[in-house]
Amino acid sequence: MDGKQLRDGIYALNTRRFGSVAEEMIKRLVSLGKSKNLFHDLYDDVKNHRVEVKFSVVRKKSMTPIRTETVLQCIEEAVSEHRLVEFESWSDCLFDCNIQQIKRAEFEVLYYGLFFSDKVLIFSIRSEEIGSKINYSNKQHKGNVGEGQFHINEKKLQVHLDNYLYKTLTYDELCKLLTPD
Repeated sequence: MDGKQLRDGIYALNTRRFGSVAEEMIKRLVSLGKSKNLFHDLYDDVKNHRVEVKFSVVRKKSMTPIRTETVLQCIEEAVSEHRLVEFESWSDCLFDCNIQQIKRAEFEVLYYGLFFSDKVLIFSIRSEEIGSKINYSNKQHKGNVGEGQFHINEKKLQVHLDNYLYKTLTYDELCKLLTPD
């Protein structure tokens, strides 16, 4: 498998399987172990930290509303490469990545990131840093206490790049990382 095949496969995965790929990437990249319970994803045995992992793929926003006369066009747009965003052009594209189901009390470190069409950006933030600086909202769903979200888009990505960038990988580098020894 090469980097392009890996990227295309990642973009095609359903949400749970996509999340598992991101967890495996962080597990190998940071040398982390299995979680201690169901409320976090991984565990740092050296620092005794619970670790959460949240990633999103970056796609240009579709501006076509779904209606009877546009439904097939919307589906075509959803699977086309027209919506892929290269990292270098992020500030010129409308996109919105929702990092959600953040339960700050359940982890010490969050690794989160974005799968652009040409590279993967990985960020790291401590639980106590998650707040207004990244536009965190502790209101995700009615009645959910202790769970929130934040959005990364063309207006907010620079804050994450300036303050929380951990590592950038190409898809070829990611392919090597994920290849069994």
